[in-house]
Amino acid sequence: MAGLGAFHGLNPAMGWLFTVALGLHRADRRFVLLSPIWIALGHAASVAAVAALFIWTGSVIDPQVVRIGGGCVLIGWAAYHWRYGHRHRVRFGMQAGAAALVAWSLLMGTAHGAGLMLWPVLMPLCASPGETMAGLLTTSVAGVAVHTPAMLAVATAVAIVVYEWIGLTILRRAWINCDLIWTIGLIAAGGVLLIS
Repeated sequence: MAGLGAFHGLNPAMGWLFTVALGLHRADRRFVLLSPIWIALGHAASVAAVAALFIWTGSVIDPQVVRIGGGCVLIGWAAYHWRYGHRHRVRFGMQAGAAALVAWSLLMGTAHGAGLMLWPVLMPLCASPGETMAGLLTTSVAGVAVHTPAMLAVATAVAIVVYEWIGLTILRRAWINCDLIWTIGLIAAGGVLLIS
């Protein structure tokens, strides 16, 4: 969970690039330090909503069906993201406040399948025989509580390094296609669910 949180924190679509842009636009380092907190709250809400949906689904439907369905959804979402994801961007301006950052992060985390990506890790933890609903919720909340601080720490560290030392000009020369990496990650997570 912490590793996936760090991976989410590295992805510019999950907030650090927006954080740096806000700091540069407003010429204030405080935005680079404070914005990731609001972004992490929205991200946690997105992950928690998907985890809650899977817990509810798993309590009503056979876990094997949920696993196979979850794998298919992940692979289908990866295909959609690969084909159309770059065309469907949520637009927020540089005057975004805390509430707009939380909403933006919630939408982006959900659109990128952040919560779906965690399901291969959460599912084995939640699928123990005889697990109660309270146990499932506790496990999921613990997962989100481990994932979110890791995402927050990495995204904040990257934003500070880019804002203070590297600058945005390096992104023109050394950009990594995170959308492609994310799509491959979604396919891999879906594949893990389908073959496990």
